[in-house]
Amino acid sequence: RPADRDQVAAVLRLAGARGLPVVPVSGKTGLNGGAMGQDAIVLSLDRMNRIREINPRSRVAVVEAGVIVAALDAAADDHGLIFPLSFGAAGSAMIGGVLSTNAGGANVLRYGNTRDLCLGLEVVLADGRVLDLMQALHKDNSGLDLRDLMIGAEGQLGIITAAVMKLHPRPAERVTAMVAMASLDAATDLLNTIQDASGDAVVAFEFMPRAFIEGHLALQPGAREPFDAPHPVNLLVELAATRAGDLAVQVEQILTTQLEAGIIADAVIAASEAQRRAMWARREAAAEIAFARRPVLDTDIALPRDMVPDFLRRIEPLLREIDPGCQVLSVAHLGDGNIHYTCWPSRDDPALKSALRAQIDALAVGMAGTFSAEHGVGISKLAPMARHKDPVALEVMRAIKDALDPQGILNPGKTIPRTTP
Repeated sequence: RPADRDQVAAVLRLAGARGLPVVPVSGKTGLNGGAMGQDAIVLSLDRMNRIREINPRSRVAVVEAGVIVAALDAAADDHGLIFPLSFGAAGSAMIGGVLSTNAGGANVLRYGNTRDLCLGLEVVLADGRVLDLMQALHKDNSGLDLRDLMIGAEGQLGIITAAVMKLHPRPAERVTAMVAMASLDAATDLLNTIQDASGDAVVAFEFMPRAFIEGHLALQPGAREPFDAPHPVNLLVELAATRAGDLAVQVEQILTTQLEAGIIADAVIAASEAQRRAMWARREAAAEIAFARRPVLDTDIALPRDMVPDFLRRIEPLLREIDPGCQVLSVAHLGDGNIHYTCWPSRDDPALKSALRAQIDALAVGMAGTFSAEHGVGISKLAPMARHKDPVALEVMRAIKDALDPQGILNPGKTIPRTTP
């Protein structure tokens, strides 16, 4: 548990001298085994938790890797700013971890992934050297972009110890609504309509099918139905503006027009912060709902957002050909095309789970999508990496890994498959 960058460097020099693997650990909220270690030095960054500086004029924060995501947002709030990375584990996940996996979440539509929120990095390399990329610059074309190389590398190329993160103005007005539709097919057009009419104020656009709503009601006895009647498509829509005005009136007018045109079936706008939090609590219960039953197969795919409905139509029959007794559930960051597709196999059989996962991944990739959207690769997605990633891309990744970590001590056996089938 190093307390600073120099101690991290000392550990890596010692590990290199003795040929010991090093597994960096942040908030332990990952879902793909990226922080699992066996016969290795497990390097926890939780003591490196200082917010070194918040500069409200430049709207940046200089933070160490062990800073909790929610803690950075709370510190930014004292200056009328936000750190907009938003997902269910934000109260436990750390900056180093979300940078290493390029985490996404509910607000990617407006603010981007973690990569888009980072200006600079401090990284300790496998041999203990420090790579200082801590400039708070929005523009820097002086050579290869090593910052972006390190983000999303899952600790394969170095250990992130500090970062310069972007902050954004705190919204002065938020409008959150649940919207019901008979079909998901028109949802992308609805999003575009709301974006255009609101001045691109949409922050989140989340999809929950009826089965998800029922799962939440079963899991949380005090939970309430989102609408008076059940609907197959339930959307959580949030808009935000940095200047208080008539956003609520705008949203009400937009939804009324869509309701009268028959595009949507119902809509409820949160009338209080408590109602808003209840809407978000429903969506953020996704992991709890998925893992409430076993055995479980949870995936993290992404497609062009207009292809999401077609994927959801096609995938279930394909899975039932493999396992007629399986049950499925989907929830999606529809605004960016990211689907968390859960399958509960009829029996606890590793080969069956592998076959089901392979089918989900294959269909996503075949529809110009990806098998890994925001959770990283870790251990659990090594097989689809080897199967679906461009072979030349894998060769380049291995070459970079071998150049920066010739002994292979950094988080070995993960992220980058060593062989291609």
